[in-house]
Order: sequence, then C-alpha cells, then structure tokens
Amino acid sequence: MARRKLERFAENKTFPNLIEIPRSGLQADFPLKGRWAQEHFKNNQPIILELGCGKGEYSIGMGKAFPHQNFIGVDIKGARLWYGAKEAITAALPNVAFLRTQIELLEHFFAPGEISEIWITFPDPQIKYKRAKHRLTAIANLERYQRLLQPKGKMHLKTDSAFLHGYTHGLLEMLGHPVYEAYHDIDKQLPEPDHVLHTIRTYYEELFRGKGFPITYIQFGFK
Repeated sequence: MARRKLERFAENKTFPNLIEIPRSGLQADFPLKGRWAQEHFKNNQPIILELGCGKGEYSIGMGKAFPHQNFIGVDIKGARLWYGAKEAITAALPNVAFLRTQIELLEHFFAPGEISEIWITFPDPQIKYKRAKHRLTAIANLERYQRLLQPKGKMHLKTDSAFLHGYTHGLLEMLGHPVYEAYHDIDKQLPEPDHVLHTIRTYYEELFRGKGFPITYIQFGFK
C-alpha cells in the first residue's frame, strides 16, 4: 500500500489538472490567483469549488453535467486527489481541476469574488467541542468563503451528519445569512429527484446511505 501511494504521489506531479503547492513552498500568492478561468481553463466560465473533495466524485459529476462551468476540487490528501485527477483526464474533462492545499490557505490561491459557488460534500463534522474551529462551516471559514464568493454567490452543504446540518443552520440564522433551501432528508423532502443532489454521489454518501443515514442539504448565501 505504501509503495502504491508513493507511485500515485509521483504520478500526481505529471497531471496537468492537479496543482500541488506545499505550505512551505507558498511564499506568496499563487500566480493563478484571480486568473484561473482565463489562464488555467482558457475560458471565461464561472468557477465552482468543492471543498474536502476526497476522490473528486462531485467535481467529476458536475463537470460532466455542466460543461460550461469550471470545477476545482480541493483536498489535502494527495492519494485521494489522484483518483479525481486521473478520472478527469480519462473522461476528457477540461473543465475539472484539482488543488491540493489546506482550506485556511484558499485566499492565497483565489482572489476576492473569483468563485461563483462553493460545495462542501460530506466533511468530517468535527463533533467534539475542541475541534469546533476545524468545522468547514465554522464562523472563520464562513467569513473566508464570503470573501472569495462573488456577490450573491451560493454555498452548498451536503452531509449525512444531522449534527453538522443543525449546527450550520443555527449558525446561519444567528449570523443573519439567508438560507435558500434546507432539507433534513433530500429523499423524502424533495418533491422530484434532483440530478446534482440525488444522482451525483461521493464515496461517503454511498457508504452512509448503505447504513440508512438520511442525506441532508443546505443552500445558503451571505448577507
């Protein structure tokens, strides 16, 4: 397993759609900051981020469904990103890319207002109180996303965690941010199947669905 992982790390360096910049190597803002669409994707299409993307199933699925939008999956696990980057190349998806970095460094890579939407798909809920600051919907992270999003840009949280769903919904209400949609169980509450919410699934969604967990969803913005 260790040898396979090392082989994937080596192959990652050859993928044109996977960018890896270690924290130690990030001395200043990334050169593509503010110019991802024009210089990496070679177009003027909107950019959507998937945070904590794992193997990139959601970025790949949305890239196939929406060829006129650009998708960037972000994760810190290089071995996981290998799957997404390789699949995007195999499937000939020029509108899908991957970035290996920490969430707290996003503003080194993207300019204010450069992102049109952000998806958070099945993150670790970090239930323990001492881990609260690490939740992807903690206040500091929400403030970071707000700076990156275009005016009226949308956020999406899809999770099996009733805790994280409730925590995030309550936090948004406390902060006065608009909640556009909220479902405790998308299978029971949505009147018709939605392609993005029902058909595109991550590894963890399949895992938790198999265990009988309801899948929750919140779509929100910033005031």
